[in-house]
Amino acid sequence: QVQLVESGGGLVQAGGSLRLSCAASGSIFSINAMGWYRQAPGKQRELVAAITSGGNTNYADSVKGRFTISRDGAKNTVYLQMNSLKFEDTAVYYCNARVVALIKLDYWGQGTQVTVSS
Repeated sequence: QVQLVESGGGLVQAGGSLRLSCAASGSIFSINAMGWYRQAPGKQRELVAAITSGGNTNYADSVKGRFTISRDGAKNTVYLQMNSLKFEDTAVYYCNARVVALIKLDYWGQGTQVTVSS
C-alpha cells in the first residue's frame, strides 16, 4: 500500500509561485513513477507533470518552462515548483503514484487546492 499526502497549495496572485509537496509512505519501493494531476471545476483531470523512478520527467505543454517536478529519495517526497502562475492554473492538484506489478495501480493523494487570482 502507498499513502500520499499533498501540501503547499494556497492562494497566489497571477505571476507568483507555489511549491507543492507530496510525501509518500508505505510500500514506496514499488513505486515506478509519481506525478501531479490537476482538476478544475468543469474540466477533466489532466496530467501536469510526472517523474519516473529513473528520474525522467514529462510535462503538460501548458506548464512547460513554468513548472518543475523533482523528488527527494531520502525523504520519499516529490515536489512541484510552480512559477509564473496563471489564472488557468487554478485547480485541485493531486499527487499520483504508479505501481507496476502484475497490473498497474494508481494511488492518489487527497488533493491540495491552488487558486490563482487574475
